[in-house]
Amino acid sequence: MGWLSMATRKELTAAAGARYRTSDRAKKARILDEFVDITGFHRKHAMRLLRGQEDARPGRRARRRVYNEAEHDALVLLWEASDRICGKRLKALMPALIAAMERHGHLGLAPEIRDKLLAMSAATIDRALARVREGLGRKRRRHATHSLRRSIPIRTSADWNDPAPGFVEADLVAHSGPSARGSFIQTLVLTDIATGWTECAPLIVREQTLLSTVLTELRKQLPFALVGLDTDNDTVFMNETLKAYCDAANIVFTRCRPYRKNDQAFVEQKNGAVVRRMVGYRRFEGLEAAKLLAELYRSARLFVNFFQPSFKLIAKQRDGARVRKTYSAPATPHQRLAADARTPDAVRHHLQEIYAALDPVALLELWLILGDAA
Repeated sequence: MGWLSMATRKELTAAAGARYRTSDRAKKARILDEFVDITGFHRKHAMRLLRGQEDARPGRRARRRVYNEAEHDALVLLWEASDRICGKRLKALMPALIAAMERHGHLGLAPEIRDKLLAMSAATIDRALARVREGLGRKRRRHATHSLRRSIPIRTSADWNDPAPGFVEADLVAHSGPSARGSFIQTLVLTDIATGWTECAPLIVREQTLLSTVLTELRKQLPFALVGLDTDNDTVFMNETLKAYCDAANIVFTRCRPYRKNDQAFVEQKNGAVVRRMVGYRRFEGLEAAKLLAELYRSARLFVNFFQPSFKLIAKQRDGARVRKTYSAPATPHQRLAADARTPDAVRHHLQEIYAALDPVALLELWLILGDAA
């Protein structure tokens, strides 16, 4: 059979089949013997082919279609409302997203359709969205004084040991465009280690006093007290002004190892997934651009923290040269904060009130509009 091409096999099957179906029992046996000798097919399979039953599979029923067009259309709508996240993250978000969209009148699902959507596995979600996806169509070194830097302890990614909400990593994202010359806006990003809660704010210039002022405003937006601040070794962080600020506010001030970005993996991930995704790599400078970015971050923070599930690394195990990583189930920062036993009940209830009033579709639309304007 190996030397016969597919076209030759089809022609041979058509010719032998026509003779087979019009022959008596004895002739059928001879035709079948010849056909099996030439093709190498199993005798039962050859009989089905000659009878014209090549698609028949004895003992098997045709697979019943579980998800129809109604479920597919609803899934695409939910995927768009989630900002086109992956199947695993969408699976985790689906119950909350459906409830929120129905609450605000963006979705009205029949009970059987809702049950099917909630029963979908992450792999099925990705398969169902495959065709839709197919149709859619980076720092200069800076040095701080050695004496000050040595007074600030180093903390690596392995040193966190499940901290309570309030220990954050901080970083700056430069909006310099293709050239780092001149003055341009930078975004201060804070990411909580325990929950992934993220806050952003623009800095019109790189200046330590301004950074302390912006940090004070971001602390007002955090749903928990800021108790730890971990930064890189940039001079805008490694200075007496910020150190004195942290000492006065009883904030534990630590730093990563020089040139080790993995020490700040939590905030580095948000730099790309949140800031770069929203505003890209264009150049921003001036007061008007800073105001527009500030407005964008104020609206996007609610969508990111209440409707964007993320994975969280919980364990790493080295097996020779291979590192096996274990991740928690996808969850939003709000869900992680609400599930943390160390979160006060008052904070938990306050966040639930905020969440109940949020419209994810309206938040995403505002995010996209402001992002395009920026």
